[in-house]
Amino acid sequence: MNVKAAYTGTFDPITLGHAAMIERASVLFSEVVVAIASSSAKNPLFDLQERVALATESLAHLGNVSVRGFTGLTVNFAAEQGINVLVRGIRNVSDFDYEAQMAQMIRHLKPDLDTVILAPSPQFAHISSTLVREIAQLGGDIDDLVPESVMRAVKRRRQSS
Repeated sequence: MNVKAAYTGTFDPITLGHAAMIERASVLFSEVVVAIASSSAKNPLFDLQERVALATESLAHLGNVSVRGFTGLTVNFAAEQGINVLVRGIRNVSDFDYEAQMAQMIRHLKPDLDTVILAPSPQFAHISSTLVREIAQLGGDIDDLVPESVMRAVKRRRQSS
């Protein structure tokens, strides 16, 4: 069965939790697109092009995974890319409430697009891009929270500011 999935988010930055979830999805689906939303309203640490490059480098070992940036509605991106399933991760009850509401809206907008929700591995359940960004911006150690390429990019960013 050929099922093309997308794992969507802002990935600012991509974390080890994201990478683990994408690795799991790569086993479940024939093709996985990591769809990185522009989300300029969130005041990202890295611009869209940088986030795409960091995710691409971090996930290069996964042969059936590609990374693409996008703007606009996720359902439109999914239709343009021939995506059948959206993969989402939940860490806690509040994530579940939000993701359930989003899955229902997606079904309303595009009834043939399903959402699959995965729980993270316990060692990654506490990691969020928001916390990683805050720790990094305050000079804290994020080495065990993000892929090597992200660590290097954050260190370069710190040195240049």
